[in-house]
Amino acid sequence: MPNSRRSRVPGGTWFFTHRLAERGSDLLVREVALLRDAVRLTRKVRPFEIVAAVILPDQLHMIWTLPEEDEDFPNRWGQLKSAFSRHIPPAPQRTARQIRKGEKGIWQTRSWEHRIRDAADLAAHVRLIHAAPVQAGLCPRATDWPYSSIHRRGGGMTGHPLAPPPVQPEGPRKAGPVPPCHA
Repeated sequence: MPNSRRSRVPGGTWFFTHRLAERGSDLLVREVALLRDAVRLTRKVRPFEIVAAVILPDQLHMIWTLPEEDEDFPNRWGQLKSAFSRHIPPAPQRTARQIRKGEKGIWQTRSWEHRIRDAADLAAHVRLIHAAPVQAGLCPRATDWPYSSIHRRGGGMTGHPLAPPPVQPEGPRKAGPVPPCHA
C-alpha cells in the first residue's frame, strides 16, 4: 500500500475534488437534496466552513476551512460520502474488494486535495469552482448553474480570513440597463 503524504494543518483551508466512479453519471445533481443533507449532517457532527462549492453531475469541488484546532478532513469526507451513499443502490459493477468491504462502488477511491496557501491561491480556486460548469459545457455562464456557491453573496469568500478586503464603492452609481435573466 502506498504511503501517501498528507499535509496536516489545523484550521487549514482546503480545495477538494471528488468524483463518482461512473463518469458521465448525473447522480449528484439528480440526488442533490440527498447530497445537501449529507453535507448538513457531516457539518453538524464535524463542523467546517464551506467557502465555495459546485456540484456537477458526476463530481463536486469544494473549498473547506476547518476549525482552528482541527485537521481531520479525511474523516469528514468519509462521513459525507457514506451518508450520501447509504441511500443510493450499489453500483452494478463492483469489485470483489468493494463487495468484501461493504462499499457501494459509487465514488472513485482517489480524490484531489490541495491546501490553500494564501489569498491569491484562494481566489484562483474559487474562480476554478465557479467556472467548472461552463468548462464542462453545462451552461454558457457560471451564474446559470444552480448548484454553485456563486449565488451566495461574495461567491463564498466574504469574511474568509484569506479573502481580500471588500472593494468600497466610489460613490452613487447611475442606473444602467437591467442585465438579462439567466436560464
